[in-house]
Amino acid sequence: MAKTPMGQNDVKPDTLIRHASARGPAPVHLWNPPYCGEIDIRIDKGGTWFHEGTPIGRQAMVRLFASILKREADRYFLVTPVEKVGITVEDTPFIAVDCDVEPEGVSFLTNMDERVIAGPDHPIRMGDAPYVMIRGGMEARIDRKTFYRLVELAEERGGVHGIASGGMFFAIHPG
Repeated sequence: MAKTPMGQNDVKPDTLIRHASARGPAPVHLWNPPYCGEIDIRIDKGGTWFHEGTPIGRQAMVRLFASILKREADRYFLVTPVEKVGITVEDTPFIAVDCDVEPEGVSFLTNMDERVIAGPDHPIRMGDAPYVMIRGGMEARIDRKTFYRLVELAEERGGVHGIASGGMFFAIHPG
């Protein structure tokens, strides 16, 4: 069992996971611990997390890991204040599974329950697939149904179809 800073004993691991994932992402951008090697964790193209080849079935555990995920150059790491371990990400660590129109612009919801509004800090990018920046250089691939919703929301400007959000215009189709 874990011991809390206040000296209370017997805090269950499930309680720690629930509280950590409820707070959202950790401030990993402030942490620069030593690299400790690789760990056999992989995020496949569909957004499923695997440990030693087996899918991680507990969504709370996956959200906890996602909250300590950091990207450096083209590598992904799970980071704590005292250690950093490399993991494998096949495409992106997140999937944008829904979008909504809000007064500030188009918001995206990820498979980790993070919500961002497309704009200067969270641009939409068209590549082999559509993507939206989530945090710390990490993107979410926009899933098919969400992309179709974006197409329905698109407007034409100067012969280009796109989405206006956060004071920017993001082309989603050349016209």
